[in-house]
Parts: sequence; C-alpha cells; structure tokens
Amino acid sequence: MDIEQRNALEGKIIEMLKTIYDPEIPVDIYELGLIYNIGIGDDSAVTILMTLTSPSCPVAETLPPEVEQKVASVEGVASAKVEITWDPSWDKSMMSEAAQLELGFL
Repeated sequence: MDIEQRNALEGKIIEMLKTIYDPEIPVDIYELGLIYNIGIGDDSAVTILMTLTSPSCPVAETLPPEVEQKVASVEGVASAKVEITWDPSWDKSMMSEAAQLELGFL
C-alpha cells in the first residue's frame, strides 16, 4: 500500500469515526479527541488507539466493539482492532476547536 492509498483509507476511517457519538456528549468521538492513533498495516489491518472520557464511562463495554465493527465495515479495511489506553488521560483540551465551540467551552 503506498502513501496515497494509506492516506485515502485513513480519510475514510476518520469519516466513519465521525459517525460514532459518545451518548453523554453530543459530539463524535473523533472531534472529542478520543482517538489517539489510527494504524494501518500493509495488509489493510487497522488498529485504533483510543481512550474514553473516564474509566467509569457507561459505554466502556459497548463503544470499543462499535468502533471495531464500523471501522471494519469501511471499504478497503481488512480488519479492525481497538486498543484502549488511559495514558494520557482524556481531558477537554483534547477536543477539536469545533467540538469546544459546540459545547460552549470557547
């Protein structure tokens, strides 16, 4: 996979991530800053490194499988795996400017 193909696939993955919302916050998980890294292997296997808003997040059990399922459904993705990390811990400064504006933080 060349860099153009990788970039195009990453763009499609990001668009899919923007359709997934934290149920407590009316902003998608990408704009919230919950996605730390999107890794795309030469075999089109995708690894998403992400966090949640808190360790006690009510969707901790359901959100990662939803992300895996939706990313795996993107054309060109062979498989998808989500890894959860708490380092660094999520905070409001990780949100995009658009998300901060939408939630009234700016």
